[in-house]
Amino acid sequence: MQRAALICVYLCIVIVKCTHCYKEIPGLSGKMFPKTATFHFPEYAYKETSKNEITYHEQEVACEEHTQCINLNADVSKINCIRRCISSSCYQDIYAFNELEEGEIDVRLNSFKGCVIQRM
Repeated sequence: MQRAALICVYLCIVIVKCTHCYKEIPGLSGKMFPKTATFHFPEYAYKETSKNEITYHEQEVACEEHTQCINLNADVSKINCIRRCISSSCYQDIYAFNELEEGEIDVRLNSFKGCVIQRM
């Protein structure tokens, strides 16, 4: 039991030191990394119901076949094209100022879906 407690204390110290070190690592520009990064974008309420999901999916499928989007190979370019096709006004509000990039986790999708459903 005493050994488990010592291991726990040791791990806590290591975690605190690693967290402390991370905050003090300078970036490429010589500036320190910020503690947290906050990404702001317009948020629209979206309730994930069968009706809303089906409605959005139908629009998504139709736009995948749109002449502007069908020949795009790049994943992100195609996604951006499809979303512009679904609703150019919602795309403008949510994505245009900072388009989705390769490898980015899309935290704005539900807000986009909410915008689309509200503007129908």
